[in-house]
Amino acid sequence: MSVVIIPAYKPDKTLATITDQLWAYGCQIIVVDDGSGQECGHIFEQVEDVCIVLKHSENCGKGAAIKTAFYIKNEIWDSGMVGIMDCDGQHLPEDMLKLLEAAGKHRKTLILGVRDVGVEMPWKSRLGNQITRAVFKLVTGEKVPDTQTGLRAFDPELIPRLLSVEGERYEYEMNMLMAFAKEKIPMEEVQIHTIYRDKNNSNSHFRKVKDSARIYKDILKFTLSSFSSFVLDYLLFSLLMVFMPHTAIYALFANIAARIASAFYNYSMNCRFVFHTNRSVKTTVHYFALAGVILVMNNLILEMFVQAFHVSVYPAKLLTECLLFLLSWLVQNLVIFRKEKCLPCNLFPRATSQVTACRNLATAARAKDPACRNISRLISRCLRRGLWLVGGKAKL
Repeated sequence: MSVVIIPAYKPDKTLATITDQLWAYGCQIIVVDDGSGQECGHIFEQVEDVCIVLKHSENCGKGAAIKTAFYIKNEIWDSGMVGIMDCDGQHLPEDMLKLLEAAGKHRKTLILGVRDVGVEMPWKSRLGNQITRAVFKLVTGEKVPDTQTGLRAFDPELIPRLLSVEGERYEYEMNMLMAFAKEKIPMEEVQIHTIYRDKNNSNSHFRKVKDSARIYKDILKFTLSSFSSFVLDYLLFSLLMVFMPHTAIYALFANIAARIASAFYNYSMNCRFVFHTNRSVKTTVHYFALAGVILVMNNLILEMFVQAFHVSVYPAKLLTECLLFLLSWLVQNLVIFRKEKCLPCNLFPRATSQVTACRNLATAARAKDPACRNISRLISRCLRRGLWLVGGKAKL
């Protein structure tokens, strides 16, 4: 039986319509109230008949809500595809079923519900999607038509990896795509309906500036690090060439000296600010091996521009750096600073016995009456009696 996860922050009555339809289709549903407050309490009480409802005592973010549901899903159901959808009506339950079916056919694959990025989509969302899509392709080399879609489905075997993806808010969904592209985990697309309540997408809680900054944060940090290294390299190269003849041999010497200085700077920046890893012998050796290869390629390409194509030394340097930028990013991101896969820790160690009891309760109730709606309400109450969530972490 498939499980559908719905992170919800201040939902309206649309949530009840969605959950009733998913229940009618035979899906199990986990709704995570991400700190919506007492004013939305009646909505979550209404859906408890067909859902397991978990609560964050404060707004922790969409990513944190999804991770909370991942753990509970792992403890209660041992099989079945997993889907994620929004609570605001932008996704149709029948589209969710299409993705779950595709996930069943393509195991260990992330299935994305792809919208038509056309006139039906508000222009702000369309522009943001186009920018994100272009940046994502530049950074990963992968083409994803709709990087901002919240409708996704996958094999439950991917949950341990998904729990280790960084991000607690909207950036989590982009980080998920980045991690999967980085590790060559397959991603497939399924066409879905494009639904917006109005031209301004007023039912969305996405904060355009703050949440966009979170989404692009890692990409921008690497770009800034690389660009500042390039500026340092170019300035040192130009300074040295002021005092040297503009010949191939002197350009080679200036290029090597500038490259060595900028490489030390770039390595330090990437360790500390971009990939957040400690300096180690392994990463140092790998980084400077890459720097050596790029240095050789840099000099060969630079000399080719200067000698073969008779390009002035300054624009030749610019062209060379641009050609090697993408190669450097891909190798550093995919190989040198690649984070090891790690299994998540047991987030709710003292609640395991209660969750197991809930699972047994669910099995017994469904064996007696497969159409029993109140079992979800019982499970929700049992779970919340044993744990509550503060800041995205569970405490007893």
